[in-house]
Amino acid sequence: MASKASKGPTAGATADPTTGVTADPTAGATTGKDSGKDGSDGSAPRSGSGDIQRTLELLWDTGHRPSRGPKPALTLDRIVDAATRIADAEGLDAVSMRRLSTELGTGTMSLYRYIPGKAELLDLMLDRVQAPAEEPEAFDAGWREALEIRAREILALYERHPWLLQVNQARPVLGPGSMSGLEKMIGRIRPMGLTDPEMLSVILLVDGYVTGVARTHVHEVEAEQRTGLTDAEFWLAQEPHLAKVMTSGRYPHMATLSEDTFGPDFDHFTFGLERILDGLELMVAGRMTDGSSRASMDS
Repeated sequence: MASKASKGPTAGATADPTTGVTADPTAGATTGKDSGKDGSDGSAPRSGSGDIQRTLELLWDTGHRPSRGPKPALTLDRIVDAATRIADAEGLDAVSMRRLSTELGTGTMSLYRYIPGKAELLDLMLDRVQAPAEEPEAFDAGWREALEIRAREILALYERHPWLLQVNQARPVLGPGSMSGLEKMIGRIRPMGLTDPEMLSVILLVDGYVTGVARTHVHEVEAEQRTGLTDAEFWLAQEPHLAKVMTSGRYPHMATLSEDTFGPDFDHFTFGLERILDGLELMVAGRMTDGSSRASMDS
């Protein structure tokens, strides 16, 4: 992903707050659509798969607006909000232009006056939910706390909008929401003293870690809903067989693990996040030490 980020104007694309997938090395198209863009062909829904120029106009509000005529019955904001509510409650597959028309009390064809189709709507939904929360301009914490806050915010984002994990965001269309989030984060970690590509890599590192944890959690929830078995009940059903296996002598190291090894009380997310931040802190400290040493030698 870092190599993808080095290709000119698309550099910010892989730093989208929810990006955790390997970017397509052929990305870079500025117009046109692709097939299966909304996942209707069985593939994962993809960002940036609609009419890119029209999507950008809608995201940045640069399209033509009629100066006369009756006030529109709908607004783009209402459409995007309704689509997001449906996706949050029932999943992304439940979002369709027909379903939206029912939700909004209008004809299906009326929606096409505001948005070309579901592919463009998906990009607007992504940018809407990824916009950073409003907060005071002043931020007194250091870069480490900033990264920890970001990690927990992204985890909470996935919990509110689990459908985000369904979307292949290798080619995000950058709107004001995702751009604002990236701008804020770059400002907060610039004191690390890293090069610009290294700063982007730090953001990708943290985002990728959180995405992996969130995906595991969402899969656990889906498994419980699908089977009716809780996680504890699932593992309890395996316990008699595993107990015999552990006394067979085939797995001596696993047999010595404590009873709480796989228990729910250990905070794996925080442990992993802190180790990532520890590693970054060592690197930053090392850079500062090397810089001081060189400055002393030069003087």
